Amino acid sequence: MPVISMFYGVVVSLFFLDNKQHHLPHVHARYQDDEAVFAIPDGQILEGALPPGKIRLVQAWIEIHREDLMADWSLAVQGQPVFRIDPLK
Repeated sequence: MPVISMFYGVVVSLFFLDNKQHHLPHVHARYQDDEAVFAIPDGQILEGALPPGKIRLVQAWIEIHREDLMADWSLAVQGQPVFRIDPLK
């Protein structure tokens, strides 16, 4: 699972060919021992949990980078390498 961004202790990854389980464009975010799956279109949590402050950071990052995330999603479902996306600053 390639890491596409890291910020404030959160590691965001995108699985290659990972559209069967969640059926929506999504990213996986890890913080310490917690992990959550976020939908790219609206930033909602599809599965898992993170601390509330980290959830807001990931959702803000998704909002800012939605276009880049959708481009990476298109590459990933075709089995192509994805690009890194700038962290939240």
